[in-house]
Amino acid sequence: MRFFRRHPLFVVVLLCAAAVLVARPTAAGSDGGGVPGAPGVAGASAQVARLFEEAAVATQQYEAGRRAAETQKAEAERLETLLARERKQIAVLNADLGRIARAQYREGGGVPYTAQMLLAEDPGELMRGRRAAWQADLAVNNAVTKSRRAEARLAADEAKAATAWQALEQRNTELSGIKQAIQKKLEEAQWTLQGQADAAVAAGACRGAVRLDQPDSRSTSAWVAPVETYELSAGYGSGGERWARRHTGQDFAVPIGTPVRAVGEGRVVKVSCGGAFGMEIVVHHADGYYTQYAHLAAVTVDQGERVAPGQWIGQSGTTGNSTGPHLHFEVRVTPEMGSGVDPVPWLLQHGVEL
Repeated sequence: MRFFRRHPLFVVVLLCAAAVLVARPTAAGSDGGGVPGAPGVAGASAQVARLFEEAAVATQQYEAGRRAAETQKAEAERLETLLARERKQIAVLNADLGRIARAQYREGGGVPYTAQMLLAEDPGELMRGRRAAWQADLAVNNAVTKSRRAEARLAADEAKAATAWQALEQRNTELSGIKQAIQKKLEEAQWTLQGQADAAVAAGACRGAVRLDQPDSRSTSAWVAPVETYELSAGYGSGGERWARRHTGQDFAVPIGTPVRAVGEGRVVKVSCGGAFGMEIVVHHADGYYTQYAHLAAVTVDQGERVAPGQWIGQSGTTGNSTGPHLHFEVRVTPEMGSGVDPVPWLLQHGVEL
């Protein structure tokens, strides 16, 4: 007979569950990054950047809650399996106890013990038999008692696990609602930002750099990818109806407002708002090459400004000749269009693998 012992994993799971329940994000505010009413250029840019961060936190908490709920549900199911096994073992023990009682009755258990001793031909043998029967009864009773205690512990643990799982499920529903609310606000802010960028491009005049809080940890690498998280879309040399000639850069499919980073140290030699590239930035690097960042929704640097690797220099968008939100990135030997080289091997030579 194997008896159930308490498992330390159960305590760990409950602690994790408690941590998820305590971590309660709040839905994003309705202001424009500190600007009341309809946000201006700086307000919309800051609001998008803030909502990106809040959406990331909400997603992380939602995923943590979902994983914790799945773990807790699995723990409840495991305990239910152990509980069913204990119940079967108790039923077997009870059946064995009944058989022993019936056998004792058939063998003279109904006759008083004193009379059995007087009538027995060998009282010593009788006493040994009675002692063996008593020990068997005691062992069975002890086993049943222990098994019932184990069953009670299992039932209590199962109830705790089920309660924690239900609480996590409820919390995950709340987290999902918060996540959706932030995502809705983010989408609205993104298109507000894009609308302002389209107006600037139509006017052919940039409204000046938007100063955003830079990320806490700057890159320690000399060269980085122009965006942190992305999907590669049209590559260098691609053909199609969208371009008069071959595609001159590498496209990164990213949402509107995604921070765009300087791939390396350099100086901003061009900030433009108009034409096929929409809102664009060109940076000159120490090795003589130039990098272009086009179809932006906002710029966060001024012409002539020096930039560091990984510094946010703009926000992605879909201005100019663009069919959807993305960053168009070029590497050139001159600051002008027509001198581009394939950005992918160029970045690889600088230690950046896309």
